[in-house]
Amino acid sequence: MGIMDDAKETAEAVGEKVKRGWEDTTDRIGDKVDEMKADAEVRKAERERDSVKTRNDIKEDLRDN
Repeated sequence: MGIMDDAKETAEAVGEKVKRGWEDTTDRIGDKVDEMKADAEVRKAERERDSVKTRNDIKEDLRDN
């Protein structure tokens, strides 16, 4: 095997490693975005729950008076 063949194989290996690294990074970013969206949905649901509870408490107080 000649020097050119070795260089070609090395370049291909490096290219494949860079490609895998890029794919891993984009997957991690996507996972983080999904996590942030889920957290935002949970916070929204908690705010809505608290709002409904407050509303119901006020209605109950008005019924008692």
